[in-house]
Amino acid sequence: MNEISMKINCDELILMALKEDISSEDVSTNAVIKEAAQGSAQLLCKEDGIIAGLPVFERVFSILDKNSKVEFMASDGDAVKNGQLIATVNGDVSAILSGERTALNYLQRMSGIATYTRSMADILRGTETKLLDTRKTTPNMRIFEKYAVKVGGGNNHRYNLSDGVMLKDNHINAAGGVAEAVKMARDYAPFVRKIEIEVENLEMLREALDAGADIIMLDNMSIEEMKTAVKIIDGRAETECSGNVTYENLKALADIGVDYISSGALTHSAPILDLSLKNLKVL
Repeated sequence: MNEISMKINCDELILMALKEDISSEDVSTNAVIKEAAQGSAQLLCKEDGIIAGLPVFERVFSILDKNSKVEFMASDGDAVKNGQLIATVNGDVSAILSGERTALNYLQRMSGIATYTRSMADILRGTETKLLDTRKTTPNMRIFEKYAVKVGGGNNHRYNLSDGVMLKDNHINAAGGVAEAVKMARDYAPFVRKIEIEVENLEMLREALDAGADIIMLDNMSIEEMKTAVKIIDGRAETECSGNVTYENLKALADIGVDYISSGALTHSAPILDLSLKNLKVL
């Protein structure tokens, strides 16, 4: 994330998070800091993982104190170890104290997603299959969570509903069938948009192929069904599999030969990475 992207896409969201945490004042900080003072604190890692979100962490403090400086000893995407010093935050002590939790909330969440994603992406290393995230993100956190997936070595599926055509079971029901849904999407969507459709069985698959779908998602099918589906498709459409993707079955899914594997767990089930801001010093 560069500074321009941060200002355009993230500042408002970070301000909302800060307002959530400071509705009127930081009573604890105001009680112990009677006048302006400069200080520093250390960002420490408390478990092994992949760090992600350092620019967001820094931005929290710069919003509260434009003169704050964060010295980094690591970069997004780096593997970090328990006990490692990641950064030193320098600036107004009140800003450090008031921004600590919001900054850590972003960094811990994003680093947890990057760590989980990296563990999944490593399983696919050496294959042609790409790992994708989904729209199963925390409200108002999508830009941060999808960025973390990329840092972890995954790829982003569509960012939002305006980003591409994906016809799921309810769209198919609303349209009256697979062929009807694809035709209606082809008539409506701009020609630059690919059309993806979700199928749950081989009959739906054949309908989607005949209708000219660009990407076919094999949803919650068995391994054997997906093997048959990939043979039937035979390169006539890109393939994605989704549903109940785990560490245990990820390699087996890739061995089927699908182009993409999507997993909502990358963003909705990743545990945080434990990080802490410690050793505050008033200068």
